[in-house]
Amino acid sequence: MGMRRASWLLWVAFAACRSASAPAPAESFAAIPKFDVHTHIAPGGMARARKLFAAAGIEAAVNLSGGETPERLAAQIAAGASGRILTFANLDWDGALRPGWVEAQVAWLRRARALGAAGLKIFKSLGLTIRDPAGALIAIDDPRLDPIFEEAGRLGMPVAIHAGDPKAFFEPVTPANERFAELSLNPSWSFADRSVFPSWEALFGQFSRRIARHPGTTFIGVHFGNDPEEPARVAKLLDGNPNLYVDTAARVGEIGRKPPEALRAIFLAHRRRILFGTDVGVGPRHLTLGAPEPRPATEADAPAFYAAHWRFFETARRGIDHPTPIQGSWKVDGIGLPPDVLEDFYHRNAERLFHLAPLPRPGAHPRSRPPAAR
Repeated sequence: MGMRRASWLLWVAFAACRSASAPAPAESFAAIPKFDVHTHIAPGGMARARKLFAAAGIEAAVNLSGGETPERLAAQIAAGASGRILTFANLDWDGALRPGWVEAQVAWLRRARALGAAGLKIFKSLGLTIRDPAGALIAIDDPRLDPIFEEAGRLGMPVAIHAGDPKAFFEPVTPANERFAELSLNPSWSFADRSVFPSWEALFGQFSRRIARHPGTTFIGVHFGNDPEEPARVAKLLDGNPNLYVDTAARVGEIGRKPPEALRAIFLAHRRRILFGTDVGVGPRHLTLGAPEPRPATEADAPAFYAAHWRFFETARRGIDHPTPIQGSWKVDGIGLPPDVLEDFYHRNAERLFHLAPLPRPGAHPRSRPPAAR
């Protein structure tokens, strides 16, 4: 099958899923403030992001892509301030672990915090592609990086870490791979070559050891603790590491395949350390709703995307569509969290984590339609 025809078939399948996931006009959800702790807003995309969030009832957000230079970070912080958008700094991995590099990154963290950065984001390239001066891959738990993570703890900057990726990305890219459509669209996301990339288990072990080594530093294990396929394993990691939070960004499709009663129990047991996130990406000319799609997403796709989240977390419906159909054609089962747990999950946990005043409460309105402008 030619690539053009394959892309067309992917688009048809995706469009059908998007259409099927549109909520019924009368459907409504809890009028609870929403704090999205996992977004990526490119320079020039802040106004568009604020409009998107307002329409979805997102009262506050974290932009994990603040940048690794003072100029970009300061501009991103200033642009997000009026929309209650916090900004995380990033590290400059160019020349990683050359003499003086660690000291420069520690100094950068201090500067970033003084500029107003709310935290530090470590992208998945650590452990997968970043190499030291000798050409060796730098592990997530490489002890030479310890001063950076210790400094983040001293500065009160939560560290959001993306370690590895879905387990299917570490398997051969064949039609038998359950994420074949997504990997076909994004071939660089395949980490199946063991001569180049470490195993998924090796990366998760590095991530786990990094968290345990710095009890004074708060970590956010993005994408449901970097192991959405095994929520019980993530729960054990939370049990053993009180400095760890996890977010749900772009992984409802994975966690939603588990028995809903068991998953609901994990949310109840760890109600103060699970954060709401979506992995929405916004730029002046692009919009990503959880994952890249065969057909570029538009604002018209956003109501169904957000409603799929509310339906999963707030109802006990079975066999519903998840928010990111490119990540798998299966259905998921809602976990029907109780109202007080939803309050923690949607906004209170983030407010406590970032030492913020409570978000304003939105007026009651159907979430399947954009709320009236405030």
